[in-house]
Amino acid sequence: MNTMLSVNAGEAGLAVTFASGETVSYPWLWLKDNAPSSFHPQTEERIFDLTSVEPSLQPLRVEATGNGVAITWSNDTAEDLLPAGFFDAHRPGRARDDPADIAPRLWDGSLRFEAVPRRAAPALMKDDDALLAWLKATAAFGLSIVDGLDDDPEAGRLVAERIAFLRQTNFGTIFEVVSMPNPNNLAYTPVALPLHTDLANQEVPPGYQFLHCVSNGAEGGGSTFADGFAVAAALKDEDPEAYRLLCEVEIPFRFHDADYDIRGRFPVIVTDSRGEVTELRFNAHLVDVIDLPSEKAVSFYAAYRKLMGMIRSERFMIAYRLKAGEMAVFDNRRVLHGRQAFNPNTGRRHLRGCYVDRGEFLSRIRVLSR
Repeated sequence: MNTMLSVNAGEAGLAVTFASGETVSYPWLWLKDNAPSSFHPQTEERIFDLTSVEPSLQPLRVEATGNGVAITWSNDTAEDLLPAGFFDAHRPGRARDDPADIAPRLWDGSLRFEAVPRRAAPALMKDDDALLAWLKATAAFGLSIVDGLDDDPEAGRLVAERIAFLRQTNFGTIFEVVSMPNPNNLAYTPVALPLHTDLANQEVPPGYQFLHCVSNGAEGGGSTFADGFAVAAALKDEDPEAYRLLCEVEIPFRFHDADYDIRGRFPVIVTDSRGEVTELRFNAHLVDVIDLPSEKAVSFYAAYRKLMGMIRSERFMIAYRLKAGEMAVFDNRRVLHGRQAFNPNTGRRHLRGCYVDRGEFLSRIRVLSR
């Protein structure tokens, strides 16, 4: 911990000098709003009402104590006792430490599948340390394999529920990936599925997907994967204009069947306020009629087709034939997945899938890291 050496009360706020020699300014209103007394002692939710004080709030008295700083505010007689560690832990402009803030490890088609994180289901089901290590590895890599699942169709779901509750979609909470008559999705056919992300038409697409291989006796049917973050980074380097268009231009996505018609407009590459890629919405089968003006459509199509070609190239794609008792787990908003065609007349191919959203997945990392 960076020891607090001295404090100085000024008109704008409290200046704290640390042993490192650095001086940090804490605005008065910020101090009142973020003091420990502004949070409920049990729930740790904020209970202070910001509108109860004036924006020009000033302290009546500030006193350095052996354990921190005592502040008495001009509008009441209550005293805030701020421990010394508070100032180092909560510097304005510095995000709180987050054990779930895990940097992505990018990969491409040169990756040997043996390098993909792999864990045994029995250990994940009974050992929290093993579960935490696997969650962190999956968050970093975007993809992992769980093996040793029981000969039970529910075994994959139980692993997912070890993390959190499941995300329900218009396909249900559990979806069966099998060839079926009258399908409402190409996943339920034996045809090849190009790499894609699921449910790009949703306002918030599902986070982590769990694909449990119950049986895979048919000829063909290998699973394919690509790291969308790595593809986006390469596109940004090689064609910045194409990257910009795919980040900025919103296109229509749509899924519809007899019971649902779910639509939305989104960019293909989604970035945050820092310009970092947070997700790809790439599912050519769910793109509705593109209604861009002609002049914009020409440049968009050039960028979109370039991205599509990169995603499907051997440069970025890896393949693996899942075996019964194995489960692929991946970030659906980062890692694209697909399937090679298979012949349903040569055997049964049955995968069972479900989703756990990113927020719950990362929450489990934080709780287990305490």
